[in-house]
Order: sequence, then structure tokens, then C-alpha cells
Amino acid sequence: MAKPGAPSRERLLIGAADMISRRGLNATSIRELAKHAQAPLGSTYHFFPEGKQQLATEAVNYAGEAVARILREELDAGPIAGLRAFLALWRGIVVDSDFRAGCPVLAVSVEEPPTDEIPPALAAAAEVFEVWEGLLTEALTRQGADPDRAAGLAALIVASVEGAIAMCRAKRSMQPLGRVARQLETLIADAVDRSA
Repeated sequence: MAKPGAPSRERLLIGAADMISRRGLNATSIRELAKHAQAPLGSTYHFFPEGKQQLATEAVNYAGEAVARILREELDAGPIAGLRAFLALWRGIVVDSDFRAGCPVLAVSVEEPPTDEIPPALAAAAEVFEVWEGLLTEALTRQGADPDRAAGLAALIVASVEGAIAMCRAKRSMQPLGRVARQLETLIADAVDRSA
């Protein structure tokens, strides 16, 4: 849930990302997003005059950048440190929400678009995944991994973690994330060791 002291616009973005991560975008109204963010409905339309899609798109970008910021900081210590920070972030979100929240980027990605057009929130989700993969690819390459293998491994990391988050929520257990973490660490070590 949004922090009570956060500025209204940021409060709405945090609240929207959290609500989307819990219920998905299609099952959430703009009124519910404002209520969840503890913000007046009028401020929602003031900051996001284009409505729910604009708020959802910006919430996905906000969440994506928050994760990217953590990755940038932790990947300086190497790809395994970055992976561990990525996992710790999601573990905290899932556990702190009692298995009710996951990743808002994934939530937007798996919903059927309301029209044949690609909604802006879905396009934003694709860009967020690209950024996360790019950061991981760069870190793996800096550690000496083959660039082609690094790109494939980065995609595998993001896909595995996102899938494990969904499994954790369904099983109400963090075991899937722990299992995936061990396998990914082994793959990262192998990719970096082979380059030495």
C-alpha cells in the first residue's frame, strides 16, 4: 500500500502498482486505485487526465524503474549479487503481502488486452522487461560471459523469477523462488567461470 506521507502523484503510482500486482489491471477501477492509494479521486484525474491506462502505464514504469535502480546498484558487485537483490525484493513483496501481491509488470503482461491494439501499459511492461534483461546482460558480460549466452541467461533469469513469483503466490510458499534461485546461481557461475 502507498506510504501515507508520499506526495500525491507518487502515492498514486505506488498504490496503483501495488493494486495491479494484487488484482491485475482489468479487475481494478480507477476509483479502487485511488482508494487503495489513499488519495482523493479528483487528484487521480488531475495527475492522470487520460485515466486508468495512463495511471497503469506510469505505475508500470515507476515499478520497473524502482527495480532497475536496485539492480544497477547491486550488479556493480556482480551478477550473483544482483540476482540475490532481485530475489530479495520479490521475496519481501510476496511475503509482506501474505502472498497477495506479485509483480505489477507481470500482472499487466498476462492480461488480455481489451482491444486488438496494444495498450500503453502492456508496451511499458515489455520495455521494463527489456531494461531488466539489459542490465543483467551487461553485468554478465562485464564478468566475462559470452555476450550471446549472457543475453539468453538474462532472459532466463527474468522469466524464471517472474514465474517463480506466480508459483509462490499459488502455493503460498517461497519454496519455488528458493529452488529457482539455486539453479540460477549455478548457471551464472557456470557462464562466468567458462569465460575465465
